[in-house]
Amino acid sequence: MAKFGFDQDALIQQFAEASARQGEQLRTAVQQATLKALQGRELTLKNIKGVVEKVSAAAAQGAGQNPLGPQQMAPLLEKAVAGMDAALLQAVEANRRALNQLMEYGAGLRETQVKKAMGDIEKMEEMFFSTVRKAVGDTSNPLQGMWQQALDKLQVKGSGTGAHAAETIGELTDHAQNALKQGRAAGMKAAQTLLDSYAALASGVLIGMAQGMGGEASAAPAPAAAKSKRK
Repeated sequence: MAKFGFDQDALIQQFAEASARQGEQLRTAVQQATLKALQGRELTLKNIKGVVEKVSAAAAQGAGQNPLGPQQMAPLLEKAVAGMDAALLQAVEANRRALNQLMEYGAGLRETQVKKAMGDIEKMEEMFFSTVRKAVGDTSNPLQGMWQQALDKLQVKGSGTGAHAAETIGELTDHAQNALKQGRAAGMKAAQTLLDSYAALASGVLIGMAQGMGGEASAAPAPAAAKSKRK
């Protein structure tokens, strides 16, 4: 069933039948499911949250049916969380590219849509962790503790989403300030048109990133902050 932009039943089954050696396959499956769902709607924080919730719930349902014990499932759940993190990093990158495009036309930090988009980028990591925790937090979930440990582990280390978001905010702020100093305003009429449909623009950028890699969103350069946290 692909009601939410990805095949929920297939993802549930993949988790239910996964062996202890298939962690990387699960990571890829979660990343692709998340990206596919994101590409089917406007890239607003509300829509992204809905996708994370549905993917998390499907993964949790399938993992709960897997006959492997909690200890063997733990590393698989860590891979699942990593897959969502990788997909959301791409959502941040799509927003970064869309905002850069707007700023090239002369849009500034005071534009309502720009402020909202940058605020959403800043909230992306917090939304990610809180949404997954809620989706897998059912007390009847036999792996609830393992999911929480996987999330705690990534949160302590630092997610790629959060690192890229912080890097993006700094870069866009510098970009906007430099554009303001240069008096770049010739393209504001065109920028306003893009501002009025910003979420659709960002969604289109994400789709373009995927098409550029033959179906998978192109990987953004690993943020410096993420690299340092992973050493």
